[in-house]
Amino acid sequence: MKAILFDLDGVFYEGDSVVTGGAEVIKWVREQNIPYLFVSNITTKNRLDLVAKLFEMGITVDISHILTPPVAAVAWLQAHNKNNIALYVPYPIRNEFSRFINSQNNSDDDVDALVIGDLGKMWTFEKLNEAFQLLVSEPQPTLLALGMTRYSQTEDGLRLDVAPFVMALQYASMAQPVIMGKPSPDFYRTALSMLETDAEDTVIIGDDLFTDIEGGQQLGMRGLLVRTGKFMQRDLQTDVHPFAVLDSIADLPDWWRQHDKHR
Repeated sequence: MKAILFDLDGVFYEGDSVVTGGAEVIKWVREQNIPYLFVSNITTKNRLDLVAKLFEMGITVDISHILTPPVAAVAWLQAHNKNNIALYVPYPIRNEFSRFINSQNNSDDDVDALVIGDLGKMWTFEKLNEAFQLLVSEPQPTLLALGMTRYSQTEDGLRLDVAPFVMALQYASMAQPVIMGKPSPDFYRTALSMLETDAEDTVIIGDDLFTDIEGGQQLGMRGLLVRTGKFMQRDLQTDVHPFAVLDSIADLPDWWRQHDKHR
């Protein structure tokens, strides 16, 4: 094991509540000179907001250690020369797409791509139907999904995330989504490239059995599931088997030392 990918929400914090021990774990990772990267499907905050949130928890990090779907989406749009886009993303991350033309409210422009993020309560039937109408226009725009997280843990309980809305649009329009977040293999390959490490030498730690653990395992990573965030006991009764299960991120240093000891 040479490198670590950390999920954020549900691992280091739950909403605005801090998971105890997270700051100490990052300090330990740095002391051990283990390359690491935060990989999050969050599309309600930009990277500077995440840096500020982590700082409040005692974790000092710069944006180069954070990979989110908007960052990957911008790179994809540029590489595929998609300049006119329609944004269905929260306002805090709209500035990530400032270099593109927002054609959403201009019927004279053809839309090259729809970017779908976690709008939460901002989703309405009218907004979803507007996106559908754009997707069935000719030529058909690309359906760009900022992750495929099914639901997230909030202070009010579990809440639908981006995947159910992407799936609804896919089903209605027959557009195949391009996924820019976990569990997309391309997203994880981007993370591995940033760390300059191989999948078999990398550990992915998260609270989502499918987007974190299964997504990483598909490339050959070891998946460590934490019992915080959205974890449910029934997760352990599926066909997806984590390499290990930790009570929380605070248990990582002990687990790592024991694993190395018995290799």
